[in-house]
Amino acid sequence: MNQRITPGTALLLTAAPLLWAGNAVAGRLLHTLIPPVTLNFARWLLAFALLLPLAWQVLRPSSPLWPHWRRYALLGLLGIGSYNALQYMALQTSTPLNVTLVGSGTPVWMLLTGALCFGVPVSRRQMAGAMLSVAGVLLVLSRGSWDQLLALRLVPGDLYMVLATISWALYSWLLVRTSEPAGVRGDWAAFLMAQMVFGLLWSGAFAAGEWSLGGAAPIVWGWPLAAGLAFIAVGPAILAYRCWGMGVQRAGPVAGGFFINLTPLFAAILSAALLGEVPHLYHALAFALIVGGIVVSSRR
Repeated sequence: MNQRITPGTALLLTAAPLLWAGNAVAGRLLHTLIPPVTLNFARWLLAFALLLPLAWQVLRPSSPLWPHWRRYALLGLLGIGSYNALQYMALQTSTPLNVTLVGSGTPVWMLLTGALCFGVPVSRRQMAGAMLSVAGVLLVLSRGSWDQLLALRLVPGDLYMVLATISWALYSWLLVRTSEPAGVRGDWAAFLMAQMVFGLLWSGAFAAGEWSLGGAAPIVWGWPLAAGLAFIAVGPAILAYRCWGMGVQRAGPVAGGFFINLTPLFAAILSAALLGEVPHLYHALAFALIVGGIVVSSRR
C-alpha cells in the first residue's frame, strides 16, 4: 500500500467524490418516486446486469470467490447493502449538502475503526484533527444553532448518515486488509462483482423488509425514474467504486479519506444548480473545520 499520492491516484480519489455527490443529488430528486431501500436494490440490480458481461466468470462454481465468501458477504453488507440504503434513507429528510457534510466525518471514523478493529495507533496530531472534523460535523447537525445542538433536535436523515459513515469506514479498511487470490483482486470487474453478488442479497432482503413493514410509498414509474436509475447504476455504483477501490489500495484508507471531503463541495455546486438549494454560512464554516481537521491529522 503506497502512501504517496500521485496525480493518477489523486484523479481516481477525486472522481469518486464527484460521482457520489451526483448520487446524493439524484437520491434527493428521486425520493418522491421510489422508496429509499428499494432504490438501493434497484440501483445495484441494474449495475449487476451491466457488469455481468465483464465478470461472469467469477460466478462459476470453480471461481476462487467461493472459498472467501464470508469476506465478500461482509464487504457486500457494508459497502452495498447498508451504506447506500442508509444514505438514501437520509435523503428523505435531509439535503444532499447536509448528507455529504455529515459524511465528511468519514476520516474520523477511519481513524477510530483502524484503532479499535485493526490495532492501528492514533497520534495526538490525528486526534486533534479528528476533533476539528467532529466540530464541523456537529455544526452541520445543529444547523448552525447552539440552542438546537443543546436540544439535540436532529432530523432522522442526519443519524442515518452517521451510521452510513461508520459502515463506509469499516468497508474501506477491509478493502486493504486482503487475503483473497489475485485472480479476483487483480480484476476490478471481478472484485466488484464478488461484492455485488452478496450485496444484492443483502439489499434485496432489506427492500423486502421495507415493503413488508407497510411503510413504502408506491413507485412512480416513468422516464425521470429510469434516467435517475441509469445514472446512479453506472456512475456512482460501477465507476465510483472502481475509482475508490483503486485509489484506496494505492494511498491507504486514511489518506484516501481526505478526498471524501470534496463530496460536499461538489454537492453544494450540484445542489445549487439542480435543486436550487443555496448553501448557508454554517455550511462553509463546517467545511473549513472538517478539511482543516483532516489536514492537521494527515501531516507527518
